[in-house]
Amino acid sequence: METTGCGTAIVTPFKADGSLDEAALRALVNWQIDSGIDFLVACGSTGEAATLDEDEWLHTIHLVVDAAGGRVPVWAGCTHNSTRTLLRQAALLRQVRGVDAILSANPYYNKPTQEGQFQHFLALAKAVAPIPVTLYNVPGRTAANLEPATVVRLAEAAPNIEAIKEASGKLPQIAELVHSLPKGFRIFSGDDNLALAAIGVGACGLISVASNEAPAEVGRMIRAAVHNDWATARDLERRFGRLFEANFWESNPGPVKTVLNLMGRTTDVVRLPLVPPTAATRARLERLAGELGLLKFAPPPEGNMRMF
Repeated sequence: METTGCGTAIVTPFKADGSLDEAALRALVNWQIDSGIDFLVACGSTGEAATLDEDEWLHTIHLVVDAAGGRVPVWAGCTHNSTRTLLRQAALLRQVRGVDAILSANPYYNKPTQEGQFQHFLALAKAVAPIPVTLYNVPGRTAANLEPATVVRLAEAAPNIEAIKEASGKLPQIAELVHSLPKGFRIFSGDDNLALAAIGVGACGLISVASNEAPAEVGRMIRAAVHNDWATARDLERRFGRLFEANFWESNPGPVKTVLNLMGRTTDVVRLPLVPPTAATRARLERLAGELGLLKFAPPPEGNMRMF
């Protein structure tokens, strides 16, 4: 079934000692699915994939797939700035039964040309075919923009390149993709605060940070927009728009992990070079989360956690 709607770029919970918290991850997956989220993205930017060892990365994807149990699609993040390394890691993903698509961001740091990005993503698509590939354009993190003309070339060259997560922050670029790509190619907003605008010009959904904290509400907002119930969608955006911004008061996923910690769902541990939000930011997040009703069912806090 074609995936549309709202997907959560799920966090990777860590224990106080910095190790993977498998129980917390399984609980988060179950809560997300019970809350009606449409699909899950494991080991993306919000999942701190860049700081996971390769065995941890693969194990985390196995855990999310196993916990989801086929109830919703699971996409696996697989990104590297070395194409050789990317293809080796992609070969590992082919062995994971239950991965419905691979999400791969622009090669970071190298600053490749459009032709370099074309060759990089084409090699990935050929290596994992027939598994679907979703391109992830996030120039704010990678210093490389994937231009619409290159996306069109990729869609034509590899039939299993079926979607793009667009996080350029440029609505005209999203509109150009809508107008240029073949019908059926799916475009997802990669920015919570641009999701309704993106859907308005033709995107089919959102891959969200904020749905980690409010999966039912953010999912309902996106499904309402996709089904042209703009009154409901706008009401929800007005309510949660502050959360969309707050999740980036400091580097993602520091704020979202802090809110989840305040909700009693995981620690706020992040791995260096990320550090937890400052005490002042944490206080602002706690105040906002309380105003939004996110702390209603939170158990007593267990205290701040360290970063590793």
